[in-house]
Amino acid sequence: MPAQPQYYADYLALGNILQAQHPVSYQPGNDPAHDEMLFIIIHQAYELWFKQILHEVESVAGILEQPAINDNSPELQTIVHRLQRVNTIMKVLVQQMDIMETMTPMDFLDFRDLLRPASGFQSWQFKVLEARLGLPFEQRHGQHYYTSALRPEYVAMVKDAEGKPTLLQLLNNWLERIPFFEQDSLWQDMPAPTDAVAAPAGKFWEAYRQLLVQSLSEAEQGNLQVFDNVMGFDSSLSLNRLLSPKASRAALFIMLYRGYPLLQLPFQVMNAVLELDEQLSTWRYRHMNMVHRMIGSRIGTGGSTGKDYLKGAADKHYIFKDFAQLTSFLIERRKLPQLPAAVEQRIGFVHG
Repeated sequence: MPAQPQYYADYLALGNILQAQHPVSYQPGNDPAHDEMLFIIIHQAYELWFKQILHEVESVAGILEQPAINDNSPELQTIVHRLQRVNTIMKVLVQQMDIMETMTPMDFLDFRDLLRPASGFQSWQFKVLEARLGLPFEQRHGQHYYTSALRPEYVAMVKDAEGKPTLLQLLNNWLERIPFFEQDSLWQDMPAPTDAVAAPAGKFWEAYRQLLVQSLSEAEQGNLQVFDNVMGFDSSLSLNRLLSPKASRAALFIMLYRGYPLLQLPFQVMNAVLELDEQLSTWRYRHMNMVHRMIGSRIGTGGSTGKDYLKGAADKHYIFKDFAQLTSFLIERRKLPQLPAAVEQRIGFVHG
């Protein structure tokens, strides 16, 4: 059968999309508020972008869920590409606030009371996104009411997302599989440090720990105990991290030696999720400031505490903070331990 011709309006379902704006203020008995159309369209655009972001995140999760990933394959490049696309979309979401802020507080008051109890707080897609990325319920701000205003079917979607392996968990599992330190033969030629404090993970971390001690100022010496805990050398601290010691060691090693070809894509993966956290934080703070500008300290239409809730979420909802903490343990590139030839060959270009 020949393919049926596609027409622009039909393919995009413009008949449905362009008829999906129904300003409440234009209903009989109300005074029409011009800016309500803008308010609806902006929020619809947000939800469409949330849908696209979820589409990208689910595809990345699908790749990472595989039993094994070839770190020198197109799969890792696909992960990087799609995470970078998510970050570009997030930049658009932040910039979209500029359009929203062409509406003044008085313009918003023309129709605000007609919206109750509808609120952006009821965006189940955004709550699903946070859950799929790796925000655990225990770290949520406002746990007691974050799903209270949702319909039962949307609560079920959020809970279902919370029950799946998150992007953070999948990245943790992927990093744990990176086989740098379990193969003793790769490290046998590495010279032992002159004044090492024993580190259970082998020669490299003994040498690195010694160099880190030398690089820390007197005021930073507390970082050493944190380093030992994060790397799994000392469990006396309780840091409530979601990234395991084994994954943390792999991640820090990748940050340190990202110049080697095999580590470039893994570094870009980690850099992309750190940027995603930054973009989400920027969006939350921009949203908070916009709400403060519009309604001051008043309660949100959905019953939340408005600006105060948004500030609490912005301060608490950092998903990939365990990656960010690793930068506390970096030392200058020129002081890095010289890697054994076997390791350099493993992570460098192979010449035939």
